Amino acid sequence: MIVWLNGAYGAGKTTVAHELADLLPGSMLCEPELIGAGLRCVLPKERLAQIDDFQQLPSWRRLVADTAAALLTEVPGPLIIPMTLLRQDYRDEIFGALAARRIPVQHVLLHADETILRTRLEQRTYTDGQSDTVWCREQLPAYRAALDWLGEDAHAVETSGLTPRQTAERVAGALDEGAGSLDIVQTPEPTAETVAAGVLLFDEQGRVLLVDPTYKPCWEFPGGVVEPGEAPAGAGVREVAEELGLQLRIDPSLLVADWEPPKPPAYGGLRLLFDGGSLSADEIRQLLLPSAELRAWRFVTEEQAAELLPPAHLERLKGALRARETGHPLYLEAGIPVGGTAGRAAG
Repeated sequence: MIVWLNGAYGAGKTTVAHELADLLPGSMLCEPELIGAGLRCVLPKERLAQIDDFQQLPSWRRLVADTAAALLTEVPGPLIIPMTLLRQDYRDEIFGALAARRIPVQHVLLHADETILRTRLEQRTYTDGQSDTVWCREQLPAYRAALDWLGEDAHAVETSGLTPRQTAERVAGALDEGAGSLDIVQTPEPTAETVAAGVLLFDEQGRVLLVDPTYKPCWEFPGGVVEPGEAPAGAGVREVAEELGLQLRIDPSLLVADWEPPKPPAYGGLRLLFDGGSLSADEIRQLLLPSAELRAWRFVTEEQAAELLPPAHLERLKGALRARETGHPLYLEAGIPVGGTAGRAAG
């Protein structure tokens, strides 16, 4: 198990983490900042010049989950991770990767009033004579902005009037009661190429439905990985029912078959998009979301989808929309139509 201590810079996460380790037998601290420091030592300066914070590095986010999983093979746990995490997409990426390894997470927010945070930052001392107080203060607006989603995702502990030991005792008591437990549904990470089936659903204005998963940092099409022995179209129908509580009225027709080439550490595979048809206003009102898997849904135009989907998914969507217009399915490779007839499927 992982106990993730979140909060603004100056909330006392590391100090509380040391106290908490004394209260939780078998526990161990994991400092993701050390991973960031290591990456700064090995990455080219040209790459480091492109970022303001090591959390922006995809390699850091992946290594946090990989390191946590590796450490839990060495110690009984729990693993205590004191780390400010203010971007929800980064939270989704890291916690989703942990969920794929079947590692439970309890998310705890150490909260303090901003005046107290500023005072604590000013009083910080550093053994090397350097200070990051100014940078930490500049992150306080981001913390305020993140409180909406943090309040829903994490168990909050008010630390303003508590000593670190008292805070740790309060956190330990909350953990015993299961506070902050995250019920994230995620399939295990693939070990080979996979086949995935997505279903495009439209409203009466022709906009397409996208969903916001809790376990990855980007929006998606309704759908998922095809299970062994399952027909891809049937997998799409099943996923729509599981994710949205919707039983399709029509058999979905193929729009796009897109070969996603392996790009380590991802294995790639075949990605299929089916046309699930248009939903009535009544059907839209009845859409449901499994909170452990999806956070929200939204109908979007192609232009709006460009702001939510990763590039490969966007190209897949563009191909599917063109195929829907022409009535001819497309075969793509990495989002690019293949074949002398612009990817028109044979037959």
